Amino acid sequence: MLDKRAQILLKTLIEHYISDGQPVGSRTLSLASGLDLSPASIRNIMSDLEEHGFIASPHTSAGRIPTQRGYRLFVDTLLTVQPLQNQEIRKLEHVLSSPDPQELINSAAELLSSLTDFAGLVMIPKRQGIAFRHLEFLPLSEKRILLIIVTTDGAVQNRIILADKPYSAADLTQASNFFNQNYAGNTLDEVKQKLHEELKQMQSDMTRLMAAALEASSKTADNNKDGVVIAGERNLLNVQDLSTNVSSLRKLFDMFERRTSLMQLLDHSQKANGVQIFIGGESGYLPLDECSMVTAPYETNGQTIGTLGVIGPTRMAYERVIPIVDITAKLLSNALSNNH
Repeated sequence: MLDKRAQILLKTLIEHYISDGQPVGSRTLSLASGLDLSPASIRNIMSDLEEHGFIASPHTSAGRIPTQRGYRLFVDTLLTVQPLQNQEIRKLEHVLSSPDPQELINSAAELLSSLTDFAGLVMIPKRQGIAFRHLEFLPLSEKRILLIIVTTDGAVQNRIILADKPYSAADLTQASNFFNQNYAGNTLDEVKQKLHEELKQMQSDMTRLMAAALEASSKTADNNKDGVVIAGERNLLNVQDLSTNVSSLRKLFDMFERRTSLMQLLDHSQKANGVQIFIGGESGYLPLDECSMVTAPYETNGQTIGTLGVIGPTRMAYERVIPIVDITAKLLSNALSNNH
């Protein structure tokens, strides 16, 4: 582990580099660190930091810049987070106050982008992990039935079921009541499991309707499987550290377009408690080699249903971005929970 002087110098170097993007020299560190050290002592400590892989020397300068390893140590142990002011939090609460869950998700992505000037992203909840609150069958024509599914996150899904036989309005009401009394509050997977165990005890007509409803619900879940809302990705074109590398930018925007690897990363983050930070290659996805991603899971009524976050350059103001992501996740969770 680094001694106290080395930690202070590394922290000072990274803060200066994040602030102005220029390699940091010994003289700057001597003035800014507050340490009573000779230039020779500072150079020796810098040499040790470089040897341990925390900083590196660009060829064109006598100064040093942080490496991915340096950023990781900084974020994990040296960072002083700047909490958001109450006034800022109230503004965020006002923006995240829609009764429409999808609008809340879109607003959260826009908010993350506008507050950080980077790309904001919010994973759309996977329906199969969300419990049903209410289900209703309505007759459309002789064999066409409208299935209305209301989930506990406030979303409403409509699906058309093509039945293999006619059902009366009374049959459909009975089926709706049966489903709601027995399965409300269960996730799709739980309903499938319970139905499998109870099929033999149910009327065959009811069984067919239940199976059709579950199939329609599964399609709804599949449609949301790769969903992620991205806002402000064009902001990254204005980031000096990224804009000079056209090849990297192209790969990054290709990832935004395809979204699959992004979804896998967000899905992985969903299992974490609180804010997670992926610096450069830590994410395992090549397009993010020169980027950092700060994520946090969000929930409704205590159940984690998705992840949100920010993608920007590794040279980002972590002390500000981290609390923005953290607070946005908490406010989105509150807004979604209060809708029910």
